[in-house]
Amino acid sequence: MAQIKQIFDQNFLEYASYVIKDRAIPDIQDGLKPVQRRILYTLYRMDDGTTHKVAAVVGQTMFLHPHGDASIYEALVNLANKDLFIEKQGNFGNIFTGDSAAAARYIECALLPFAKEILFHPETMQFVPSYDGKFQEPVVLPVKIPLALILGAEGIAVGMSTRILPHNFVEVVDAVRKALRGEAFALYPDFPTGGLVDVSDYKDGLGKVVSRAKLDVVDNKRIVVRELAFGTTCESLISSIEDATRKGKLKVGAINDYTAGEVEIEIELPRGVHAQDVIPALYAFTKCEVAHHVHCLLIVDRKPKVMAISEVIHYHAKHLQELLKRELLVEQSALLAKIHARTLERIFIEEKVYQGLEHLKSAKAIDEHIRSALQPFAGVEFHDPLTDEDIERLLKLPIRRISLFDIDKNKKELAQMQKRLKEISKALGDLVSYALLYLDNLLVAESARFARKSEITDIDRVDYRQAALRNLKLRYDEKEGYLGTEITTGELIGECSEYDRVFYVGGDTIYRVIEMPKKLFIGKKALYVALFEKKILSEAIFNIVYKHKESGYPYLKRFKLNQWMLGKNYGPLLPSQGQLMHFFIGEYWQMIPTYKESNLLKEEEIFSTEQYLIKSSSTQGVRLKAKAIAKIKLKEKKI
Repeated sequence: MAQIKQIFDQNFLEYASYVIKDRAIPDIQDGLKPVQRRILYTLYRMDDGTTHKVAAVVGQTMFLHPHGDASIYEALVNLANKDLFIEKQGNFGNIFTGDSAAAARYIECALLPFAKEILFHPETMQFVPSYDGKFQEPVVLPVKIPLALILGAEGIAVGMSTRILPHNFVEVVDAVRKALRGEAFALYPDFPTGGLVDVSDYKDGLGKVVSRAKLDVVDNKRIVVRELAFGTTCESLISSIEDATRKGKLKVGAINDYTAGEVEIEIELPRGVHAQDVIPALYAFTKCEVAHHVHCLLIVDRKPKVMAISEVIHYHAKHLQELLKRELLVEQSALLAKIHARTLERIFIEEKVYQGLEHLKSAKAIDEHIRSALQPFAGVEFHDPLTDEDIERLLKLPIRRISLFDIDKNKKELAQMQKRLKEISKALGDLVSYALLYLDNLLVAESARFARKSEITDIDRVDYRQAALRNLKLRYDEKEGYLGTEITTGELIGECSEYDRVFYVGGDTIYRVIEMPKKLFIGKKALYVALFEKKILSEAIFNIVYKHKESGYPYLKRFKLNQWMLGKNYGPLLPSQGQLMHFFIGEYWQMIPTYKESNLLKEEEIFSTEQYLIKSSSTQGVRLKAKAIAKIKLKEKKI
């Protein structure tokens, strides 16, 4: 049994680790999930200047991705609809209407030149074997911008999840620029569907935002939705409005969807209903307003880590410098090798080292001849050691190349390469300035494509209880003991909505606060029933007049209610030895008792409630008179 448990634990840990690191959570370095990375790398390998059938791209990606074509196709369509890296041809669906893309065999795609510039640099990429060991795939792509923030991400792993909202490309790049310069910055989400967004509780990517559709009021009788809240479509929004209408939460006459290239949903209002009455309900009960909680979880050094948005930006400010440094070193090494080869080639031709080689009988003699001829130039014309590869390359020079060799052209090319080497050396000495220059050029080339779509504003949240239609009638039937909105007999307590709550004190003096009931038995002859209003209830003064069961003495209990939880019983308010005489609310009342042994000639005795202290609901009350009473009459005082 212990062995089975050990095997299960080990397998579960391996599975959980795989799902977290290699499937659901993006890596901070390139901001991509594995399926996205494999799709982009496949498009890069297939790139030939033309578009390719999505079905072909999916098929090629399956050599690297072990989870089937459906997941690849869906991920490719979603990635293409970000309008960032992939050129689309055909029907890729509509993010506004929610329409799905055409089948993979009908649509085509290709990488944009921008993607090849931002995402790939084969000389610096690290590769590992694919899942079956037959192919090579990149560990991460050398992405030079915080792609996780630009694309956004959602993923559910084992015991954890990530929710990163999309941000504006220009604003993200500008934030990296400010981080490189050591300046403060603030970064907020930008949604492809536009709309309004309240970022007051964003908390640097660790809080939440509220997204609203943009509504346009026409003639106070029509409301037109021009932009959608993030995470919704025209279909889901219309469905939510219809559902709220059926439930009586708002009144709508008709809904017309004219959405094509831009969102246009017309909401017609019935007679007697105006836009200012409906808009709060649209925000409260439909998907015109959506709250998004954020959880920025990324893979950092092969481990999941929750990060603030500013941390991601600062990480990429350093990561960009590292990527650019690698590229510069690769270019520097290639230039030095090229200069070395061109210099040897020039000496080999100018000094006619090739002459006399035809008389030599062996490869060793040829090698010694070339080395001997080039030796005087070592350390002067070239500095790297002469290798066997260098000699082999010189021997392969064709006669035509030798006879047409242009000395001046060779010198110009060498001068250009030397100039570039100096530029690389300068850039390596000041990587921050070089990174800033790179980002500046990037913004100049691409900023026109990425205008902000969502408008940042302060949103006053609508209380759905206040926005709800008060079209229900709450009644209490004292004879039958039922309370609710579906009762047609008894006393009308008030007009209400389904979100209101009810406060009542039963005949047993136990009190409760409950949700609005349709039909609930609370007992006959309840002492008090009212719609619950917290402020009014907390300020109300309750009074109970009772007599002691044994002595018959009258008592007054005055109190305020300062605690209640929904659905919980409190009380009883009447002491165990008390016999209830009166239950009433108010500050100023007169109590006129009639005693069992009454002197008819004596004037009636009057007690005023304001003369007694207000205490908690658990007190016994104060005795009015040490004399048994037969009854007591109440009279409200006029102040």
